[in-house]
Amino acid sequence: MSVIFTMFTGATIYQNHLSGQPWIAIWSEATDTLIWNFQERLQILMSPSELPPKLPLRNKVAIVTGASRGAGRGIALALGEAGAIVYVTGRSVRGKATTEDLPGTIEDTAEAVTARGGRGIAVRCDHTVDSDVEALFARVKQVQGRLDVLVNNAWGGYEKHDYRTFGAPFPEQPLRHWDGMFTSGVRAAMVASRFATAMMRPQMHGLIINITAWDRDNFMVNVFYDVAKNAINRLTYGLARELKSHNIAAIALAPGFMRTERVAGAFEAVGNKDYLNFTESPEYVGRAVVAIATDPNAMQKSGKVFAVGDLAKEYGFTDIDGRHIPAFKMPDEP
Repeated sequence: MSVIFTMFTGATIYQNHLSGQPWIAIWSEATDTLIWNFQERLQILMSPSELPPKLPLRNKVAIVTGASRGAGRGIALALGEAGAIVYVTGRSVRGKATTEDLPGTIEDTAEAVTARGGRGIAVRCDHTVDSDVEALFARVKQVQGRLDVLVNNAWGGYEKHDYRTFGAPFPEQPLRHWDGMFTSGVRAAMVASRFATAMMRPQMHGLIINITAWDRDNFMVNVFYDVAKNAINRLTYGLARELKSHNIAAIALAPGFMRTERVAGAFEAVGNKDYLNFTESPEYVGRAVVAIATDPNAMQKSGKVFAVGDLAKEYGFTDIDGRHIPAFKMPDEP
C-alpha cells in the first residue's frame, strides 16, 4: 500500500494494488480508522472489476501480542492479508534497543500489515505491566468500539535461551524460567484475556487464540516449559467454558518448529542451512488463525488445542512456500 498524499491534517490517502486492481481509501490517523464512506462513494464511479477485493476479515479488529517478530509477526501479517485492523503490541520499538538485539519492531510489523491490505497499528506494551495492558484495551475500545480477535502470543520464555541446557534435569534449570514463562507467558495471556472478555461479552461474539506448544499431551522436554504451556491450555479450556453462553470461542494453537528470527540466527551463526528444510514459517500459524477466524463454526473448536499442521490439512492452507507441513511431534523417547 502506498501513500498518495496527505489530504488534511491527520488523514492520509492510500492507494493499494491488491490482485492487480488499484483502489483508494482515506485513513484517519487520529482515530485509527478507515473512512469507508468515502471509499463507498468512490465505488459508485468504478466498474465491478475495479472494486477492491472483499477480504474476509475487513473491518474486523484484532490484537496480536508479542508481534515485533516471530509467530506474532507472522500472525499479524496473515490477519492483515485478510483485511483486518491489527493492533500490534510488543516492547521493541523503532529507534531503541530491541529485545536481545533481535531484528524487528512493532512499527515494522504494523507497516507490513498495512502493506498486505489490512491496517497495522503499533502500540508499545509490556505485557508484564498491567497498566500497559489496560491502556491498550482502553484505546481499542475508545477508538474501535469493539474487539473481534485476541491472539495471546507474548512469551518471554525464550529470552536468554540456551538450547544446550534446555533439556537439563529440573534441579539444574534456572529459576528465571518462572518470570520468563509464567509471568511473561501464562500471566500475560490471562491478563489480556481478562480485558478482552470484558469487551467481547457485551457484543456477544469474539475469538481468543492462545499460542502454545503441544504434542498430544506428551512431555515437552523441560518441567518449567511443560507446566507453563499446559497452564495456557487449561486457561483456554476454562475460558471456553465460561464464555460459551456469550458466543466467544477460546482456542489454543500449537505451531511446529518455526524459523523465527531467533532460530534462523542460531542456525546461520554456525553455517547450517538445513533448517530451511525442517522448519515452518511464522506465517503458517498465522494462516491457521485466519482459518479459524473466518470459520462460522469456530465455536465447535472452543476449549481445545489444535496443531497447526492438522488445521492446515483440515482447512486446506499451506505454508508460504506451498508446502503442507505435518503437525509437530516430539521425538520418541529412547
